[in-house]
Amino acid sequence: MSETQTLFALLRQSADAKAVDLIERLVREGEDYELNRINVPALAAKHGVDEERLIAAFLHAARLGLFELSWNVLCPGCGGVLDAGTSLKTVTRESYNCALCGAGYEPTLDEMVEVTFTVNSRVRRIGAHDPDKLPMWDYDRQFFWSSGVDLPDTERFQEILEEIVLDSMELPPGERASLSLQLPAEFVIVFEPITHEAQFIEVKGEPTRERQSLSIVYNGGHARHEPISLRPGPLRLSLENRTSKRVLPAVWIANDRLHEMLGRRRPFLTAKRLLSNQTFRDLYRTDTLDIDQRLKITSLTFLFTDLKGSTQLYERVGDLAAYDLVREHFGVLNEIVAAEAGAVVKTIGDAVMATFPTPDHALSAALRMREAMRALNERRGREDLLLKIGIHEGPCLAVMLNDRQDYFGQTVNIASRVQNLAASRSIFATGAVVEDPQTSRIIEGRGLHPTLQRTALRGMSDEFSVYEIP
Repeated sequence: MSETQTLFALLRQSADAKAVDLIERLVREGEDYELNRINVPALAAKHGVDEERLIAAFLHAARLGLFELSWNVLCPGCGGVLDAGTSLKTVTRESYNCALCGAGYEPTLDEMVEVTFTVNSRVRRIGAHDPDKLPMWDYDRQFFWSSGVDLPDTERFQEILEEIVLDSMELPPGERASLSLQLPAEFVIVFEPITHEAQFIEVKGEPTRERQSLSIVYNGGHARHEPISLRPGPLRLSLENRTSKRVLPAVWIANDRLHEMLGRRRPFLTAKRLLSNQTFRDLYRTDTLDIDQRLKITSLTFLFTDLKGSTQLYERVGDLAAYDLVREHFGVLNEIVAAEAGAVVKTIGDAVMATFPTPDHALSAALRMREAMRALNERRGREDLLLKIGIHEGPCLAVMLNDRQDYFGQTVNIASRVQNLAASRSIFATGAVVEDPQTSRIIEGRGLHPTLQRTALRGMSDEFSVYEIP
């Protein structure tokens, strides 16, 4: 049995069989480009495989060494990859600049950091393992644009390029060359995807027959040269590569066709979603962030639970029986959280703190938790497990606390305080949760009628809209 076969045999012991079958078939039969920076949600949708199970399978596969994880910082404008690293620890800058869009962005984990998977070179060698040898447009497709940009197939892509690219070339390190081209009366960008350098050219005014000249020197470093104005007509573009790698400059017409092509997007695996994935937290528990990192998330949903009367429970049934019962309750909650695309961040005594990428998943989990506790109590014939639940959604910081990836901010505090409002079997949620469109559909579909109250939370001066969900 080969090393790869052995690794896949191990993978089958920890991951969903259908997901593993798909991954193994992809490694064996897929095109090279299909094995580079894999977009797991898109792959799951294409093959009709459960998305959460496929994400878990890829995470286990990466841990075994079948794939390599890549954390890519994206431009929210054009979808280009501004930086890439092997862990979230590499996302260290306060802002990232996109030369193609001429804009800078503060990184957030919601939509600006994608997580992709590339097959390990020991498992199968693909073209992307030697990016310096990829043809120009293959490099752009596989390395510059993110997996969330839904680029057309190769044939259609080439047709579009013929309409919006005036000229392009590959320039080896230390070399000089020139391009002769005819400038149209359009906005033109000379963009180089390896150094991320761009030159904006506003082509306007009366057309000229005289040849105009422009020189660009590539030194590396995401530079955006000062915009210039030229007239429609002939241009001699002189290029010099002073970097240690080849450069791939192309002269783009920044028209509606380009914007339309780059505006087609599809879902991708975000860093926020992965941090709220139970399999990821289990496998990469202490290897996520550096102790001094503070990464923003603009929207994350927190769910807190606690058992009512746990002290009396220990007195009533004894330490051993109570411990077994509480542990069983933790096991049930963990399964429900994972099934709803969430992750348990930590347990505090008898309480659980969990995160979910969206409010609807958190509410679904809360409703399932309540039913599960009711079933446990019915099985025992006693009302021993009375679960109080609070949910809130909002911005927060992803941090490392006590050698564990955690979250910090007012959203976390509010969610905890909301849980304190709950009585036995109560689910309390803020307006940010209940008024979410997807959550509202769940509530209406189940025939629930939340009761609104305005209340002050402990330690906070402002009143909040809080709903009790019966």
